[in-house]
Amino acid sequence: MGDAWSDESSDGWSGGMSRVARRDSGHRETVAANRSWWDREATGYLHEHGDFLGDAELVWGPEGWTESQLRVLGPPEDLRGADVLEFGGGAAQGGRWCAAQGARVVSSDLSGGMLRTARQVDARSPGPAPELLQADATRLGLADASFDIVFSAYGATPFVADSAGLMAELARVLRPGGTLAFSTSHPIRWAFPDVPGPTGLTATASYFDETPYVEDDGGRASYVEHHRTMGHRIAEIIDAGLVLRAVIEPEWPADNTGVWGGWSPLRGRHFPGTAIFVATRPGG
Repeated sequence: MGDAWSDESSDGWSGGMSRVARRDSGHRETVAANRSWWDREATGYLHEHGDFLGDAELVWGPEGWTESQLRVLGPPEDLRGADVLEFGGGAAQGGRWCAAQGARVVSSDLSGGMLRTARQVDARSPGPAPELLQADATRLGLADASFDIVFSAYGATPFVADSAGLMAELARVLRPGGTLAFSTSHPIRWAFPDVPGPTGLTATASYFDETPYVEDDGGRASYVEHHRTMGHRIAEIIDAGLVLRAVIEPEWPADNTGVWGGWSPLRGRHFPGTAIFVATRPGG
């Protein structure tokens, strides 16, 4: 659903003029809110951030590190002939990059609006296009053990109510020996106001408070984001039967002088904004 990283701003999280609250939000409300939000924002999001993301590039986060630089998925030649699932793929930039390496790719997203932007990018891109699938990432409807690699750059993970169920679903479609890799907001960010300047360097909330962030528009949730501590993220991966191989906390690169929502060079010098988790399914 969330396909990338949100960059709106209100009192430090995501919203515009909506009323902001920290309250419970279950699966049904979260899905409805985030599907509508990304349907509404899809075109503007691509217009504003398309140059940064590229048409066929796998960018792991607002820091700007790419898969070509980090090799989270391994050597590019290992993708040749692999079956790859990009979940929460948005406009499928990451999936398109994998397809260019020779992989067979399915890119899924909750939002039909985001998939329409993926088709727009397909039409102007010379390389191979991934197959597109509209699906809730916690309920993919795909066969067991059907992918060698499952990945996402900020897609779905922070935007689902049942993140433990998400990890179980991703493990289900992964083949033995296969790799799961995903990036998401670093858990420590939830303790700080989501603003790029000096105010964003002082913790104002409890890191341990996992109450969802909800934007309410006229009595209905219009955007929902869910927090998990680092320990809980790791536990969900292990409980899904996966073996955690790495947690990458990328530093802010010196050549990235841009600001994206609460992400900035200033904050990037003090603490990580992104966490990348890499795990494998035993066997194979």
